[in-house]
Amino acid sequence: MTAFQVRVVRDAAELELCFAVRKDVFVVEQQVPEDIEYDAYDAGAVHVLAVADDGAALGTGRLLHGPAAAEKVGGDLAVGSLGRLAVTRSARGLGVGAALVRGIEDVARERGLTAVDLHAQTHALKFYERLGYAAYGPEFLDAGIPHLAMRRAL
Repeated sequence: MTAFQVRVVRDAAELELCFAVRKDVFVVEQQVPEDIEYDAYDAGAVHVLAVADDGAALGTGRLLHGPAAAEKVGGDLAVGSLGRLAVTRSARGLGVGAALVRGIEDVARERGLTAVDLHAQTHALKFYERLGYAAYGPEFLDAGIPHLAMRRAL
């Protein structure tokens, strides 16, 4: 088993590791156009990184909060928006995704948020349901991939 830690990104080098994971998973594997993978929200988001003991980046995710999140969660400033959750192919099945979600939830709690929303690719619904998220609303396409909105109270 690979030992790893999850932490809030501390510097530009760690942020680049997050972007590299996202490129591998979303742009290369899932064919999401690179020009929509990276967006204006990245600048104000809290990015979380899973790193193996040898320094390899295993996964990432981000939390939007405040006005940036409100646009995505129906205007409620007490709800954060979890997004861009990605785990490298080699690290899948090791618990990295769940650890990233819990790390992002910890950041949300530290900021006084009462819930976290996310837009889950439909193939990942069971993963998020196991972590306590419940789907709501109709299915929609994002980057041509079916998604559902989900929420978990903190």
